[in-house]
Amino acid sequence: MRSSKGEFAWKALAAIMFVNGSLGVFAPRVLIRGLGIRPELEPGMIYVFRMFGIRTLFLAIDLHRAPRQRGRSLREGVLVHATDMSAALTGAALGQLPWRKGLVVAGISFVNTALAIKGALAYRGRP
Repeated sequence: MRSSKGEFAWKALAAIMFVNGSLGVFAPRVLIRGLGIRPELEPGMIYVFRMFGIRTLFLAIDLHRAPRQRGRSLREGVLVHATDMSAALTGAALGQLPWRKGLVVAGISFVNTALAIKGALAYRGRP
């Protein structure tokens, strides 16, 4: 690997994804309320947060347990997190999320995208 910055990037990304994914699976109501949405009025949101939470949790675990595939996971992560960021911005722009909350979610996804890019660059040429 090229630098310790690439090592930091994937570890920070995995930590963020582990926390957010765990909350999505085990405490989705906390995240839903954080967006200003009342889960008792929108119970379908619980399913959505668990679905994305498990995806995020498995991606974080893969970064740790599959070091030979870390480069590929990071490259895929760029697309995943950039898509999440776009979805948050779109939701905010369409009024599906409160604007400020949408920007917070997009900001988290932006940081994840940047970390995935940094990590992917450090693993360039490796699986």
